[in-house]
Amino acid sequence: PHVADIVPELTRTMITYGFSKNADIRATRVRQDAQRMHFNVRLPHRDDPLAITLNLPGRHNVLNALAAIAVGWELGVKGADMQQALSQFQGIGRRFNVHGEIDVAGVRALFVDDYGHHPTELAATIEAARNGWPKRRLVAVFQPHRFSRTRDLLDDFAAVLSGVDALILAEVYPAGEQPINGADGRSLARAIRSRGQVDPVFVNHPRECREVLPGLVHEDDLVLLLGAGDIGAVASEIYESGFEGGR
Repeated sequence: PHVADIVPELTRTMITYGFSKNADIRATRVRQDAQRMHFNVRLPHRDDPLAITLNLPGRHNVLNALAAIAVGWELGVKGADMQQALSQFQGIGRRFNVHGEIDVAGVRALFVDDYGHHPTELAATIEAARNGWPKRRLVAVFQPHRFSRTRDLLDDFAAVLSGVDALILAEVYPAGEQPINGADGRSLARAIRSRGQVDPVFVNHPRECREVLPGLVHEDDLVLLLGAGDIGAVASEIYESGFEGGR
């Protein structure tokens, strides 16, 4: 809505994209099948829609694809070439990176690693997980990034993280910052707990989640490891060596 407000002030050539009927390039019939998104794209001066399959889950990735299509269309790229390119695109590191099914002390769970560390990113990733695997419980392991961000967005973090079924919350990754009173991991855990939807388990380092997860995970759960700190290395360690008492 904020971008739409400034549209009347723009004097350059403008192409809009999105889900709105008013968009020049519009996604329709959007559906999600686990990790893939399927949708049609309505393009200017083209009667038949362009059918797109995207190997990345979530409506936010549909919007990203529409942005690429808008640029390609403006540059004269053929629709078939854009279809092929998007169908072959496998994403980038730590953006809904599906590590596969892993044995957690006798039960199997799907592990996904994502760089998201802002409430808006977390919400989009959680929504993608819910829509793609609606029958699975969602277990999140989150490491906040920067004390200042945690302080400024504490309530937003608490709201979005209350939307999972189980949560392990690690201490804040400082990224060079000094601790801020009331903006550490325990403070965020208290804020989440006070909402009464999920009772987070606090750990000092995300690596400790390997000790906690066997007591939280149920068969066929989806485990999301989230954050921009060293939690990414933990995801790789879990995939490479699994859990004690597992396979």
